[in-house]
Amino acid sequence: MSLSPDDLFNRELTDRVHPANWVNPVPSGRYDLVVIGAGTAGLVTAAGAAGLGAKVALIERHLMGGDCLNFGCVPSKAILRASRVAAAIQGAGEFGLDVPDGVTCDFAQVMERMRRLRAGISVHDSAERFRSLGIDVFFGQARFVDGGEAIQVADQQLRFKKAAICTGARAALPPIPGLAESDVLTNETLFNLTELPQRLAVIGGGPIGCEMAQCFARLGSRVTIYQQSDRLLTHDDPDAAAILKTAFQRDGIEILTNSQIQSLSRAGSETTINVRISDYFRLDSFDAVLIATGRTPNVEGLDLEAAGIAYDKQGVTVDDRLRTTHPRVFAAGDICSKYKFTHAADFLARIVIQNALFWGRAKASQLIIPWCTYTSPEVAHVGLLASDAEQLGIAIDTFTQPLNAVDRAILDSETEGFVKVHVRQGTDRIVGATIVGSHAGEMISEVTLAMRNGIGLKGFAATIHPYPTQADALRKIGDQYNKTRLTPWTKRLLKWLISVGR
Repeated sequence: MSLSPDDLFNRELTDRVHPANWVNPVPSGRYDLVVIGAGTAGLVTAAGAAGLGAKVALIERHLMGGDCLNFGCVPSKAILRASRVAAAIQGAGEFGLDVPDGVTCDFAQVMERMRRLRAGISVHDSAERFRSLGIDVFFGQARFVDGGEAIQVADQQLRFKKAAICTGARAALPPIPGLAESDVLTNETLFNLTELPQRLAVIGGGPIGCEMAQCFARLGSRVTIYQQSDRLLTHDDPDAAAILKTAFQRDGIEILTNSQIQSLSRAGSETTINVRISDYFRLDSFDAVLIATGRTPNVEGLDLEAAGIAYDKQGVTVDDRLRTTHPRVFAAGDICSKYKFTHAADFLARIVIQNALFWGRAKASQLIIPWCTYTSPEVAHVGLLASDAEQLGIAIDTFTQPLNAVDRAILDSETEGFVKVHVRQGTDRIVGATIVGSHAGEMISEVTLAMRNGIGLKGFAATIHPYPTQADALRKIGDQYNKTRLTPWTKRLLKWLISVGR
């Protein structure tokens, strides 16, 4: 896991999140909380606990900021923005704007901008900042010792009242013959590129694979997605996946579903993929291959067995209050949660602070966690899918508002998408929602806020939204629900009341 190229911005980043001249402090006495891992979950846990007066140690073996800053959310969204600008210029003719020379992508500049912005953001996750918060910051591999009573880092032992494992996850590499010898990319190396691959294969059609496939296609790569299942985004609404497939095909992406990769082979600068698709085989050659087939937890090297901390291939085992099988050790973030998002790690960390330091009773199951895939259009979701409700035996009513009937979406030429809300049958209580649209990631928070605070669809109908906005689709969903309350009996009653008042 290294940062390349060795330029001004990567040096600035490294100097902040893993300074070469850093000297680990000398611990004095027992810590109230020792946090292992300085990704989002670890940083929030450490900063929050220290801010409340706890004596805190924070251990990181690589780069503070974790995946989000260094290999995930931050760099990916920087280059996604560039790709959206490229797509907007390509589509300028629809708006009566003539761009005669089209788009020429200076990929090196796109990536340099990303590195510059990432380095600037890194100040928030820097070792020096966390030291200024009164936190003892240690660099090195952490492992439990003394029967789980202490944590060893470098040549020092840190004794603790409570500890939190926040070591996150990394890209999972599938067992494909030849993969190890084929110099494949993962999210941890993709952002090291300085030259645009002319032919890019993306193995995996989940959020990371979809975002990067569309991004690189819009910047000029010829992209092929290999997806093992029969559709993209298998954890999202099927209707959303269908819209995304159409958008991808319009961007020139080849989508091969029901594909089984048989092997990879590397010759010179070219990687060949041997793939079975249904009942036939084909060989495809690429300049680069991105593996985006999920995440695997970082449990290695911690000596969890020595501390009696249970774990499996999904990560560290925790209860609903995020306590591990060691009574004084908690966990938060990707290491223990199926929701592998930065915002989920943030709020799980807040639960650890409450429960570890203050005998709290906060439960992870009480969190309402939205997510968004930042493709164009974006796909955002919160709560239950219709399939989830069916499996749980929850009867639902579903209300759908297509964006092609929302004025602002029409004016923006962004009609590809919808707002879909599921409520408990016969009520306006929201149990889940999917939004597909250019601003889905922003709009889903309104639904999440409503679910968190017990606001139903009647509340949406009664809330004035500025006109024209795409978020007005949510108000229209509320109107749809209100119309269902106008039963034939209700209509007769209202007609009678009106006649009486004449």
